[in-house]
Amino acid sequence: MNKDNHKNCDGPYGCSVEATLSVIGGRWKPVIIFLLLQNEFLRFGELKKIIEGITQRMLTNQLRELENDKIIDRKVYAEVPPRVEYSLTEYGRSLEPIMIAMRDWGAEHMTVKGK
Repeated sequence: MNKDNHKNCDGPYGCSVEATLSVIGGRWKPVIIFLLLQNEFLRFGELKKIIEGITQRMLTNQLRELENDKIIDRKVYAEVPPRVEYSLTEYGRSLEPIMIAMRDWGAEHMTVKGK
């Protein structure tokens, strides 16, 4: 890489890739985002059931972080028991090309690795 390729490294997040990873990085956030791209909304219990291996605490933390970053919206219904639905914001939907590219690359990688 030449020096001109480092122009993205002047902001408060360092490089723009770091900024992206600070929002969608980690094991679970991309999975949550991708599931919400496929569904208009999902409830907490549905997400917990679909995402194998995630703990309730981790799911709660990841959803809070995504909500704080304006990627998802949390809607609470005044019912007993309370019903909470999660959906992508318009801003969150802007991640669709990235998520599709990750899905496609992963599928190709699994083929190359013979998985």
